Amino acid sequence: MERTRWYKNAVFYQIWPRSFKDGNGDGMGDLYGVLEKLDYIKSLGADGIWFSPLYPSPGVDCGYDISDYMDIAEEYGGMEAFCKVLDEAHARGMKVIMDLVVNHTSDAHPWFQMSRQRIEPYTDYYIWRPAGKNGKEPNNWDSMFEGKAWAWDEVRQEYYLHLFAVRQPDLNMDNPLVREEVKKILKFWLDLGVDGFREDVITFISKKEGLPDDHLMPASKGIRFYNHGPHIHEYLQEFRRDVFSKYDCMTLAEAPLVSPKRALEYIAWDTPDLPEGSDIDMMIQFQCMCADCLFTDFMPMPFSLRRMKKAYSSWQTKLYGKAWNMLYLENHDHPRIISRYGSEAFRKESGKMLAAMYLFQQGTPFIYQGQEIGMTNWYPTEVSQYEDIQTLNQHADWPEAKRLQLYHRASRDSARTPVQWSAERYAGFSEQEPWFHVNENYKEINVVEEEADPDSILQFYRKAIRLRKKLKVVADGTFREYDRASSKLYVYERKNKDQRLLVVCSFAEKEVCWKAPAWYDLKKGRLLLSNYGGMRLDKQGALLRPYETAVLLFQAD
Repeated sequence: MERTRWYKNAVFYQIWPRSFKDGNGDGMGDLYGVLEKLDYIKSLGADGIWFSPLYPSPGVDCGYDISDYMDIAEEYGGMEAFCKVLDEAHARGMKVIMDLVVNHTSDAHPWFQMSRQRIEPYTDYYIWRPAGKNGKEPNNWDSMFEGKAWAWDEVRQEYYLHLFAVRQPDLNMDNPLVREEVKKILKFWLDLGVDGFREDVITFISKKEGLPDDHLMPASKGIRFYNHGPHIHEYLQEFRRDVFSKYDCMTLAEAPLVSPKRALEYIAWDTPDLPEGSDIDMMIQFQCMCADCLFTDFMPMPFSLRRMKKAYSSWQTKLYGKAWNMLYLENHDHPRIISRYGSEAFRKESGKMLAAMYLFQQGTPFIYQGQEIGMTNWYPTEVSQYEDIQTLNQHADWPEAKRLQLYHRASRDSARTPVQWSAERYAGFSEQEPWFHVNENYKEINVVEEEADPDSILQFYRKAIRLRKKLKVVADGTFREYDRASSKLYVYERKNKDQRLLVVCSFAEKEVCWKAPAWYDLKKGRLLLSNYGGMRLDKQGALLRPYETAVLLFQAD
């Protein structure tokens, strides 16, 4: 089947189901709530929905510990509700992509329960090893969430590998039977009508033979032996050849610690070493989320605009004409962007500026639920109020006050509070007490307020998305960054043979004098979008107000 790359013209909206909207009144977000809000999602200009996991799960990692890949959890409405949402989304011209989580399963998955009992053919579905020296773990690898990467199983009397939570055992992708199971899962959902997959930590699925000790990494020991492992392209090509090539679908890979150069090995359109075409269509990179941290959000650093600009600009220039970018500011794995890269004191201004900053770059934008109304971080008063397993295992030995300070800044639970639909009780998310805490600022920040305000962040997102779809230069123009050394401004140009688009973004809380490039006469530009209603121009530039942004259109020379 011809693959049309329809995703290049799409804008996606990510739904984290537990916290989106409760439609049946039990306090848990569900597919009935999604059905209720499909027209709202469409009104943003969204062309597709990415669902975080909806599958049956014990909930150790909020659905990323899957116990059945071919069903929808009853708490979300089951398969009947999902099919209804799928049909209604398609009726509105929106695509639907699912989360594919096949590096690991839940320990409650029947495969694992049979594997630990050595029942064939499941004996080697997971990565089992006998105890090492003195009964210790087989190697010194670390897990991402809970201590070392090995857990002892009393039934099998061996250790199993878990790169994430203890109850998320890693699948053995080197076993061809496991790869066949993955292909069955893919075909099941694609035949049902799903339009593609976001592939969770997919670059982790191939581990180095022998699982050697890691004596180089001071933290996250072992990651160099399983990220981009020895058979990764072989396995992804197998999935492409046997399944994806037969559907006009989209694949989006999550890839920690990946550079544009490494990404091109997976997503370049013309790669001789990949006979089936690119392994995957787009890649979620983490570099743009490392402007205020080192490697992870829990290793905070002062925000560096230069670091952020370098990340975004590098992906724009190095992928141009070779592959396609995925653009994002928020998702379920990071705190809220206004609280990170913007300013809660200038919430409206910085929220709009951040939207313009990424929406006019080349690629497929993703908007995370609540981002479009400027939701901010959550600041609980006790560590016990947090739910996320990753958060609670960070520095558990620290004093409470110190842990809270870190979690307020870094916890992904800030992105998982219920969406704030109104100023009514429980933020209009549910009529019952929600499964998780509602951010206390819901009376000021909610969809009803944003809908009523013509100058809101929500209305700005709608305008920006309409513009990016209308302007061909956003889809095909080259990228050039100006003022690269500035620690206050991010200014870039998109250019094709007909148009030049200039995007100006201030990250400063005070006024900044900006001098435009010599060949730009700002008075001849058409101001398409602004978060202050207009620019204060001088002879060769402008006096930019706190977090000001402007999008200007010029005719090409």
